[in-house]
Amino acid sequence: MKRRRMHIYYSGRVQGVGFRYTAKNLASGYEVTGQVRNLPDGRVELVAEGLKEELEAFQQGVRESGLGHFIKNEEIGWEEAKGEFRGFEISS
Repeated sequence: MKRRRMHIYYSGRVQGVGFRYTAKNLASGYEVTGQVRNLPDGRVELVAEGLKEELEAFQQGVRESGLGHFIKNEEIGWEEAKGEFRGFEISS
């Protein structure tokens, strides 16, 4: 099975609502590694690596976690995994 990288930019009211902490906690329930961070323009960037099915389930988990109503838009990109992450962390 080929590992993939999912790169999502979330916009809406996604800062100051516990988005990063919720994403980090959710990640522990999936076979994914990566990071989540706030951006200066008000968006949140999430980068995760794993099997595509696991990443899609994680993405759905974020939407269904209670954060969904804060998300106005998701810009998602896919590429090959780079293997640069150990665990899932909040980055600054």
